[in-house]
Order: sequence, then structure tokens, then C-alpha cells
Amino acid sequence: MTKLPRRLAAAVAGLLLSALVAADTRVYVAVDPPPLIVESRPAAPGPHHVWIGGYHRWDGRAYVWVPGRWAVPPHPHSVWVAGHWKHAHKGWYWVGGHWR
Repeated sequence: MTKLPRRLAAAVAGLLLSALVAADTRVYVAVDPPPLIVESRPAAPGPHHVWIGGYHRWDGRAYVWVPGRWAVPPHPHSVWVAGHWKHAHKGWYWVGGHWR
């Protein structure tokens, strides 16, 4: 087994730690999110497409609407779990949508 030089090992450890910290970083917003916008869905482009509803994202100054879209699930029985804003003592933070 080959050992990594100390500097390279430290750099790799630093990158892994930064990735873990970045993945858990939340941006808190003091302003309540606006109500969801009711969208009209265009016709699905294909029989396997699933509608992913729009949402409000925070751009650093205000909420901005991101329109919904059609997407093909990564696996045949995948279900889309919608993202949502969650309230905590520091304010509102976004919980991203994902396939389950």
C-alpha cells in the first residue's frame, strides 16, 4: 500500500471537511416566504414525466419564483418529495426537493 505524502493527505482531508461543512450550511431568511403560486401545468412531454412544482428561492435580497417543470424520475418507482421552507429560531431556511 502506498502512503500519500503528508501535504497531499492534509489537502484531501481539508477538501473532505469543507465539503461536509458546505453540505450542512443553511442560509436563514428573516422574511416569511410568500404563498406558493398556483401554476398551470403544460402537457407532459412524455408518459414517464413527473411534475416538479415551482417554488420561491431566496436571491439574497428577495424571494424569486422558480417555475415548475417536467422531469423523468431517475428510477421507475421514484417519487418527487417537494422542497419547502422550514422555520427555525434563526429564521426560514430552504429544504431542497429530492427523489425518494
